[in-house]
Amino acid sequence: MQQNQTKMSSPTDRMSPEERRAGASLAAIFALRMLGLFLILPVFSVYAKTLPGGDNLALVGFALGAYGLTQAVFQIPYGIASDLYGRKLVIVIGLVIFAIGSFVAAWAPSMNWIIVGRVLQGAGAISAAVTALAADLTREEHRTKVMAMIGSSIGLVFALSLVGAPLLYGLIGMGGLFSMTGVLALAAIVLLLKAVPPAPPPHGHAKLPLRQVVLDPDLMRLNIGIFLLHMVQMAMFVVLPHALVSHGGLEAAAHWKVYLPAVLVSFAIMVPAIIAAERKDKMRPIFLAAIGLLVVVQSGLWIFSGSLWALALWLTLFFVAFNVLEATLPSLVSRTAHPAAKGAALGVYNTTQALGLFIGGALGGYIAQNFGDNAVFAACTGLMLVWLVVANSMNFPQRRVTPAATQSA
Repeated sequence: MQQNQTKMSSPTDRMSPEERRAGASLAAIFALRMLGLFLILPVFSVYAKTLPGGDNLALVGFALGAYGLTQAVFQIPYGIASDLYGRKLVIVIGLVIFAIGSFVAAWAPSMNWIIVGRVLQGAGAISAAVTALAADLTREEHRTKVMAMIGSSIGLVFALSLVGAPLLYGLIGMGGLFSMTGVLALAAIVLLLKAVPPAPPPHGHAKLPLRQVVLDPDLMRLNIGIFLLHMVQMAMFVVLPHALVSHGGLEAAAHWKVYLPAVLVSFAIMVPAIIAAERKDKMRPIFLAAIGLLVVVQSGLWIFSGSLWALALWLTLFFVAFNVLEATLPSLVSRTAHPAAKGAALGVYNTTQALGLFIGGALGGYIAQNFGDNAVFAACTGLMLVWLVVANSMNFPQRRVTPAATQSA
């Protein structure tokens, strides 16, 4: 009898088929949407020169940044709407708007119309609703693994886009890439409706005031973390390609030879860390160790990055820490937030993430222009030290094991 009871309780250590399906399908939805965006980035500046207004670098930069700005504006409303009216409905609406923006950009005869398309793309801000749905469909003890699946898919798609973008641009042009982005978004809708398990009913009007969500001290620490993480990511990638050329002797077209192996190796190292964080209740030490590793990486890029091998090492370690934190942060937000405000909390989280991307790019460019590339890495080292101090005061939610019977109910 005791043996049967043990077997009954053991499934909580493994993801259920529904959880695996939810994780894989939501990761694929993220990947389909992000692939189209990432494919554009490596070749957009080349294409912009062929359009009226494309010789204005400020306009080109605004066209790229407009997506992030509208993402920041709409993440919280979409998150709140998903709490009130249901996750899937909000995701479908967002993907439709994103697809419309992609087709507008594909047709665009000038930079101004490209900007209109990019604004519409950003208005399809589904990240909060997707991560909230992932949290709804998984138990706490498996949530970080699902978030890791989503985060890993984004990292892998980014690396693949660096390889495929120049080839596809040569075959179908920028209009074709934007059209592909729209088609992939529509394909994501089909995947959402056909493959993702049914979502729990919305909470209706049983919601917390947004101010209470924004000012929650534990959520604030997590939001500061994602803001600083993506601020540093964008700032370092403003100058890192130049470092690969000047210090590593690697032409821009060959940078994928460093990025792709670094991302793949980081996945192999990240998985055991995520398993230890979840199964062995080691979330706090692993979370803090990942931030500490970022301090080491930025210090290394600042002080010792004079060869290709050194740059490859620091990049690999960066992706290890980045992927661990990308998986654990949204999981911690979903576990810390009130159940009726999960979408709102993830909306605030994704808004601070988008702001970090925007400010990091602008600040990295300003520092590099006025103080040099090494000053960017020095500033990033300081920012990561600040985060380490903030994170050390965090209250990590206790792991609660959900009985298998409850999951299947």
